[in-house]
Amino acid sequence: MTPLDLWLSRSIPMCLLLQSLVLMALCFPSASMCPKGCVCQRARPDPGLHLGPGPLGLFLGLNVTCTGSRLKEIPPDLPPDTAVLRLDHNQIMAVPDHAFRGLRLLRELNLSHNAVETLEEGAFSGVEATLQVLDLSHNRITSVHKDAFARLKARVLVDDNPWHCDCTLQQALGGMAHNHEAAARVLCRSSELQEQEGRHFLAVDTDLCNLAKRTTDYAMLVTMFGWFAMVISYVVYYVRQNQEDARRHLEYLKSLPSKPVKPNEVEDISTVV
Repeated sequence: MTPLDLWLSRSIPMCLLLQSLVLMALCFPSASMCPKGCVCQRARPDPGLHLGPGPLGLFLGLNVTCTGSRLKEIPPDLPPDTAVLRLDHNQIMAVPDHAFRGLRLLRELNLSHNAVETLEEGAFSGVEATLQVLDLSHNRITSVHKDAFARLKARVLVDDNPWHCDCTLQQALGGMAHNHEAAARVLCRSSELQEQEGRHFLAVDTDLCNLAKRTTDYAMLVTMFGWFAMVISYVVYYVRQNQEDARRHLEYLKSLPSKPVKPNEVEDISTVV
């Protein structure tokens, strides 16, 4: 056996062993990578999706399932290759800014059946390009920042929340990629427009932003009229007060005794004349 044959006979099994270890690491992520209370499984891609040659091309991230784990916040130690994240049926109350930063493969996020009340403006920052489905249904969200969904391309589910329908919500829904579908599912628990309360968002064809602007204009007009009336009242009071003071001063002058003219002063006056 030549030295080359000997080297190949030793190298090929080693390469196969390394490849097997890589495949095992990809297929069975270590427990330390998976958040407490969650189950992590390697996701298989669509058979028609081409990811390139080699073992890395056989997989498309992790499925991380934390359903019903009594979580009160979003786990901070999510694996960076998470593709599907299920956080439904927990007790999560808020989605902070950059909560999913670094999850560049995330395409599906389920936050339904929680107690979410607060949704920060940058909650989904970093996953706008990859996220395909976002489920926020069955929570306690009443309002969001107008740009909360602005850059998302995902299909967003926001039904079964106690929404307060106002200009901000109208702007937020208008910024969604699939805004009509999302808006059709929104039921107004309360609204700036009384006739919209208890009805679907699209049931009343009203521009809530113009309504808010008109309300603001009316408020400004009433305020300006109040200030104007106050100024006029002050001017009238000032004039009347001055007139009263002038009248009193004149009466005082009239009440003063006149000084009698002496005979010598009369002669002096006659001489001058």
